[in-house]
Amino acid sequence: MKLYEQAATVSCKRLNLFLREIDAIGFERVEINVREGDNLTDAYKAKSANGKVPLLELDDGSFLSETVAISRYFDELQPNDLDLFGDSVAARAKVEMWNRIVEIDGIQNAFQAFRNTTGLYKDRENCIEAWGVEAKHRVELFLPKLDKQLSQSDYVATERYTIADISAYIFVVVAINALKIEVLESYPHIKRWFEVVSSRPAMKG
Repeated sequence: MKLYEQAATVSCKRLNLFLREIDAIGFERVEINVREGDNLTDAYKAKSANGKVPLLELDDGSFLSETVAISRYFDELQPNDLDLFGDSVAARAKVEMWNRIVEIDGIQNAFQAFRNTTGLYKDRENCIEAWGVEAKHRVELFLPKLDKQLSQSDYVATERYTIADISAYIFVVVAINALKIEVLESYPHIKRWFEVVSSRPAMKG
C-alpha cells in the first residue's frame, strides 16, 4: 500500500491521528505538496476521485480517497479493540451522525472561513472574503452546540472515544489556531473534553 499525503493538512492530520490510535504502520508514504499544486496534475487526478489528499493506493492498484473511507479501510484491516466507529448498532449510528455533524457544521465551515479570508488557494479557486466571514460566523454558531453535547456526554458521540472525537479535536484546533476563536476560554465543556483528548498517546505521536 502507498499513502499519498501532505502531513500538515487538516484532512491528513485527521487520518494520521486515527492511524496512530490503531497502530497502523508498515506502508509507504508519499508527500504531496498541495500548496505547489502536486494534486492538480493529470497523473494525480487520474488516481484520486476528488483530487485531494489523503489518497490510499491499494495493493491491487485501486485507490481510496476521503479521510473517513481510508480510516474505515484500515480499521477493518488492522485488528484492534478500540471500536472507533462504535461498539454497537446504536453507537455506530451515533458516531456516524456526530462525525457528519462535526464535518459539515464544523470542519467544512472552518475550511471555507480560512481559505476565503486568506486567499490561500486564490490561484485555483474563487475566494470570496464575505463568504469567509459568514463561514466563520457559522463556526461560532456551531461551537455552543458542540459544548452543549459535551455537557451531556464524556465524548462527542458516545461515552467512549471515537472517530467523531478525532474530527472534533481537529476542528477545535483549526478554530483556535487558524480562525483565532477563543474556544477554550468560552466553552467549559469543550475545554474539559479537549484536555482529556489531548492527553491521549496518539495525540503526541
